[in-house]
Amino acid sequence: MGLQRITCLSIFLWAVSFPTAANSQNVSTPNIIIMLMDDMGWGDLGVFGQPAMETPNLDLMASQGMLFPNFYTANPLCSPSRAALLTGRLPIRNGFYTTNAHARNAYTPQEIVGGISKDEILLPQILKKKGYVSKIVGKWHLGHREQFLPLNNGFDQWFGAPNCHFGPYNNTYRPNIPLYNNSQMVGRYYEEFEISEKTGESNLTQIYLEEGLNFIRHQTMARQPFFLYWAADATHAPVYASKRFLGKSQRGRYGDAVMELDYSVGQILSWLVTLGIDKNTFVFFTSDNGAALTSGPHQSGSNGPFLCGKETTFEGGMREPAIAWWPGRIPAGTGINFCPGQEVAGVTTHTQQEHTMQPLIFHLGRDPGEKYPISVLSEEYLAVLRRVTSVVEQHQKTLIPGQPQLNMCDLAVMNWSPPGCEQLGKCLKPPPSQPWKCDWPH
Repeated sequence: MGLQRITCLSIFLWAVSFPTAANSQNVSTPNIIIMLMDDMGWGDLGVFGQPAMETPNLDLMASQGMLFPNFYTANPLCSPSRAALLTGRLPIRNGFYTTNAHARNAYTPQEIVGGISKDEILLPQILKKKGYVSKIVGKWHLGHREQFLPLNNGFDQWFGAPNCHFGPYNNTYRPNIPLYNNSQMVGRYYEEFEISEKTGESNLTQIYLEEGLNFIRHQTMARQPFFLYWAADATHAPVYASKRFLGKSQRGRYGDAVMELDYSVGQILSWLVTLGIDKNTFVFFTSDNGAALTSGPHQSGSNGPFLCGKETTFEGGMREPAIAWWPGRIPAGTGINFCPGQEVAGVTTHTQQEHTMQPLIFHLGRDPGEKYPISVLSEEYLAVLRRVTSVVEQHQKTLIPGQPQLNMCDLAVMNWSPPGCEQLGKCLKPPPSQPWKCDWPH
């Protein structure tokens, strides 16, 4: 209990103000890189005790920077987590939730009608006022309709996709997901951008790496501060890796994907050093949520000793790997290792249960695996409940919920005819509009 909850923004502000003898140039406008992985678990990094030790670049990044073993996402699901990261606001405030069921968890599949609200202020919009050029590489997932796309929400450049790389589809009842270069579609997953169903081979991570490296070089040559949001998604099922990495990991195809992402992180950090801008670049690495254990052992990662994973608010779903790196500004950090946790009878259920009046409370200091709920009859429980209740009541007094964006679905709004499809001859005919209330089983 009492674990510190840290945000990217607070880490960045702390790093900027940290006293140092280093004379970093243009420290008032340092370059910013956020590397957001997809469904990568806390236990996937060697520095957190993954026994295969297949993340040497991330482990080195942690030794050179600061490791955060107690870093939490705002939501254990991809879209609301990403919305919170870019807005600095909880999903209940920024609209990335649903009121269709007791649980508010929801995301942005192709049929979702909503997306990021025009009332929200995103990080690239703030940075633009300071002269930054911003680019997103990889997965957006804050709405795929044109008004919700990155270039209409503060980003200057984009190479990537609006949704997950699910598929392949036959383009009749559901279209394959498009990839964009800025505002124009340049192809679709499983078509121009191949992902082998059989082997998992795909060059997407290498394409995303080159996009990131080229952007960094171009902005460095232009002497303009930049924000790179590098959101590779190879560790989201169906996991993929390029031919060079397939079959290399002891952990199967998921491990291959992790190894390629680790390699990519190493390439980006080395590129900063080569260009001589490492001491003027703040880099933050984390994941959107915990490993997706429901995807199966060959398509998901490890949450270390922590309970459950993606789609749950147990530690396995909420606690993420996190590393901050800024040579000369952020001092070296330390690692951590725990023993594995187990299932908990009466706690990990498959039904949505109301715990508001009598919440499950764990002491994470002595029970990091959340195996032993504190007895509701104990004085310890009652004392903690009083403190928690006070915080919740204060939160509720100041809470102004955003308009829920994830309630309505409609097959007609899927990626049938994205901008740029005409030039490629890839436009598809949508079905008639028949909106319905989305069903969220989690």
